[in-house]
Amino acid sequence: MVAITVTVDVFPRAIQIASKFRSKGVPTIAGGIHISSCPEEAMKHFSSICVGMAERIWGKVLQDAEAGNLQKCYCDMDKIKGEEIVSPAYAKIDKNKYFYTNILSTSRGCPFKCDFCYNSSNGSPEHIKRPIENVINDIKCLKNRHIMFIDDNFIGDIAWAKEFCKRIKDMGLKWNCAVSANILNHLDLLDMMKEAGCQSLFIGIESINANSINSVHKVQNNIMNYDKLIKEIHNRGIMVNASIIFGLDDDDPSVFDTTLEWMVKRKIETVTAHILTPYPGTKLYKKMCDENKIFDFDFSHYNTANVVYYPNKMTPQELYDGYINFYKRFYSIKNIIKRIPNSKSQWSTYFLFNFVYRKFGKVTEILSYIIPLNLIGKIISILCYKNN
Repeated sequence: MVAITVTVDVFPRAIQIASKFRSKGVPTIAGGIHISSCPEEAMKHFSSICVGMAERIWGKVLQDAEAGNLQKCYCDMDKIKGEEIVSPAYAKIDKNKYFYTNILSTSRGCPFKCDFCYNSSNGSPEHIKRPIENVINDIKCLKNRHIMFIDDNFIGDIAWAKEFCKRIKDMGLKWNCAVSANILNHLDLLDMMKEAGCQSLFIGIESINANSINSVHKVQNNIMNYDKLIKEIHNRGIMVNASIIFGLDDDDPSVFDTTLEWMVKRKIETVTAHILTPYPGTKLYKKMCDENKIFDFDFSHYNTANVVYYPNKMTPQELYDGYINFYKRFYSIKNIIKRIPNSKSQWSTYFLFNFVYRKFGKVTEILSYIIPLNLIGKIISILCYKNN
């Protein structure tokens, strides 16, 4: 039996894999966020699909498969409890194949429902917190001081996040996570995160244009507070990885220059830029379909690095070219130097990310074929955190 977790951009590839195995009589089962958002289309290509959280479904799938009675669809959309979330089998991971295996989640879902996010789809989970003791046990299993929390929103439950920071404060960890912009309303939590070892925050800034923010109902963002938000984070010696989306309703060709200038001036350490992408099942996808804006339905292009729709105030080519040029200019040597953090303790991490990962990423990729990936990851971790 073959089981495949599917996001939208790998959906075409998943279909190819499933077709190959099904031709040999091997049943294929698909699950994941894209399958839960668009189950009808998925059922055409796989022996069976799983809709919803796997914890309450997978046992039944295995029983039916063993009995030769696999159903076409297994669905459970009820909210699961945090204690039902199963920990990964960390001991079974071949660490030689990865830069890092120090990844874990403390929750699922997000309390906010921005139009472009999968959390706005019918199949999106409510925000679910894991028991703190379960997360701490996972941390111990990783046997690593550097942890990457990959929650949609680490501060989706403020009280939980505060208690968690108290519990891990004396564990000597160095970690990063994703938070929403309303962290500004909870500076005491930001203090606790710093004391517990937080090194950087991924934040969905998305746009410095209020009209663009409002067009996707990102209610937790107020651009009038952005300067204070960045200042408060930097004052605590924490770096910012800003998520930016280009191609929102009020964006015109000037957005790239104004955003670049804004980011460099505020010494944003790293940026993850995206082209607005209408994920199937989201409110944004429905809106664009209703307006006949989407011209490309090849889901392999739905990776936030391609233009698949007609923007309001620029051409698709202008949007794509602006996105590419923004990245090149933000990670130019000149702008990397301009954005050097004020805190010297961040310099090693900053330069490694900006040069090794972004500026000269192709060279790093070539090295990864020569040097074991996990060794590269260990070297980077040592260089980043030896003085912290």
